[in-house]
Amino acid sequence: MYYPRTLNDVWLTASEQFPALLLTGARQVGKTTFLQHLCEDNRTYITLDDPASRSLANEDPALFMKRFEAPVLIDEIQYAPNLMPFIKMAVDTSKKTGQFWLTGSQQFLMMKGISETLAGRVAILNLLGFSGRERYRSNLDIQPFIPERQMLDSRAPYVKKANLKRIYKDIWTGSFPALIAGPARNKELYYSSYLQTYLQRDVRNLTQVGDEISFLKFIRACAARTGQLLNLSDIAKDTDISIPTAKNWLSILQASFQVYLLQPYHSNITKRLIKTPKLYFLDTGLCSYLTEWASPETLESGAMSGAIFETYVLTELLKSYWHKGLQPVLYYYRDKDKKEIDFLIEQNQKLYPIEVKKAGMPKKDWIKSFPALQKLKKDIGNGVVVSMVERTFPIDDNNDAVPITIL
Repeated sequence: MYYPRTLNDVWLTASEQFPALLLTGARQVGKTTFLQHLCEDNRTYITLDDPASRSLANEDPALFMKRFEAPVLIDEIQYAPNLMPFIKMAVDTSKKTGQFWLTGSQQFLMMKGISETLAGRVAILNLLGFSGRERYRSNLDIQPFIPERQMLDSRAPYVKKANLKRIYKDIWTGSFPALIAGPARNKELYYSSYLQTYLQRDVRNLTQVGDEISFLKFIRACAARTGQLLNLSDIAKDTDISIPTAKNWLSILQASFQVYLLQPYHSNITKRLIKTPKLYFLDTGLCSYLTEWASPETLESGAMSGAIFETYVLTELLKSYWHKGLQPVLYYYRDKDKKEIDFLIEQNQKLYPIEVKKAGMPKKDWIKSFPALQKLKKDIGNGVVVSMVERTFPIDDNNDAVPITIL
């Protein structure tokens, strides 16, 4: 069964404006399925996962372009860097929009080729696994999340009851389409196979990782620290590798869309802000598998319960924007006075604080750090606490507790 994606209309609109489009994201988040569903009858599909096609694209790109004429959908474009100049020539010659639909799961290799050849000619969009709305096929036309009360009111009719068991089952399962809408039923087998494919294809192509066992141990160490401040020396020590190696391996996880580094809010007005990013896994199911939580119940009652809940909220915020073709201006806040706010969205020169709490009973204590933003001398918008409350509940005149299902 095909599950519609929020990116649908954004992609089709971009295809009417740009000659080439690139869809990026981790392996198996549904990029190919999504684009094949949108393909017209005359658009040729070719995957560079196929060794013969990859060889032709790299060794004789001119012949490749003649054999597979536009409009075309080329899967895993990062495997054929030699093809990029020929796509540029074809784009400049035809001057038609929507001629080349491209996908890729390795950000570094793709961006290098695109910046050198297709700059100004390509629209780049990101796709993650299913959002909560895509999973339950609920009101995909809604605008990206912003805590303005008018926006919260527009979402209210579509809010489902925040059931703790269901939320943690979704978190534990993860957002890969194969586990939600596809044939995969054995989560352990699926993620085990996913990691093997990831190590053998993406990792080996991005860099020479001499010890795959150590790299897997590194991934597990990162997963155990989701939602925490990044401490590379601590991770390196646990993995028994050097700090430069840990930095290099972390860049691999970023490049292949496995982790996201959330930067701290920075201001020229004050220097009393933390500068270290926070580390988040982009799929909570893979994170749960790597940290060996055997069931949603043990995950919910375990030591990572709060961190994985916060990770889930972060990924939902990202999907709210990325799946609409937008890039959120998103930070966290922490100062040297130990005032902390989980997330800050900046929009139209205004800061919107977002706190995350697993609890279901609103408390004024939840927003105790919000006043710390006043010293930044910027407009502060309505704040929210994403939690397990059943409905939106005002904490004070400017801040609300909202159910996690409002995202």
